Amino acid sequence: MIIMLKQNHTKEQRESLLEALREYNVQVHKVQGESREIIGLVGETNRISTDSISKFDAVERIERIAEPYKQASRSFQSKDTIVDVDGVKVGGGHFMIAAGPCSVEDEDLMVETAIKLKAMGANMFRGGAFKPRTSPYSFQGLGKEGLRRLQVAKQETGLPIVSELMSADNLDMFVENVDLIQIGTRNMQNFSLLKELGKIDKPILLKRGLTATYEEWLMSAEYIMAGGNTNVILCERGIRTFETGTRNTLDLQAVPYLKSKTHLPIVIDPSHAAGIRDFVTPMSKAAIVSGADGLVIEAHPNPEKAWSDGQQTVSLETFESLVRASKPLLDLEQLQI
Repeated sequence: MIIMLKQNHTKEQRESLLEALREYNVQVHKVQGESREIIGLVGETNRISTDSISKFDAVERIERIAEPYKQASRSFQSKDTIVDVDGVKVGGGHFMIAAGPCSVEDEDLMVETAIKLKAMGANMFRGGAFKPRTSPYSFQGLGKEGLRRLQVAKQETGLPIVSELMSADNLDMFVENVDLIQIGTRNMQNFSLLKELGKIDKPILLKRGLTATYEEWLMSAEYIMAGGNTNVILCERGIRTFETGTRNTLDLQAVPYLKSKTHLPIVIDPSHAAGIRDFVTPMSKAAIVSGADGLVIEAHPNPEKAWSDGQQTVSLETFESLVRASKPLLDLEQLQI
């Protein structure tokens, strides 16, 4: 439920309304819009009579949100959310490019790669310390040591770190060492983990599940936001369809659709979507034109020797060309790199 307040309401009138709303045992969120103040109610709002609330002097009109997700809804907040990732802004006209190897590798290689990627245009450094793999026999990542190596790369470059969290058991470790905590496709509906993420003050990169609908994806974001953490970035990384020519199918129409439904930023991961490095550049361009707020790209000095997912990883030279080709597609105000 959304309560629009009159432009000329007094502080006393607003407080009288808020006092009455607290009796309904719902979450009350005050949002300052461009021209007026809005009060958003989250919880069992069906118990609230619009007639009784509309009688308060501060109230101009009341609207009920039809979507099952509330805080993530653009009806709740019309202005685009801008998520601050250790100084790098995402959304609302600010563009992010997170790049780096699929898995954290040798420390010297991580530092060297981060330095070069920053010079080429990346404004975040990504790398997997804990790796979810389809096969139990595949490389699973370096774990805590991988996070340490990412921190060394950050100390050398200043780039915020992006890495995937697999379990709530490691949450404290990630809060300390990672600037943008990634939740992968397999954990998008791990609701117990999402609830824990709602308790922290750390930006979350929420990847779409392989078969998730837009609504299911937004409901997962709602789990995080309902706990108090509103710093959520959505990431489309390809979905499973009947097509087998590529690893997944990149759903670019998700960008304009979600832009109409939510105020949260949405970024694109073309590497996991295609699974083929030659497709990363054209799909990155398409993502920018569709209105995406950023890219997440796997890049490595020698993709053929990458410890994991080398087939979808671009070389540093290709990454540099990709960024150069992308600049004309971005407004100057968007290009914060």
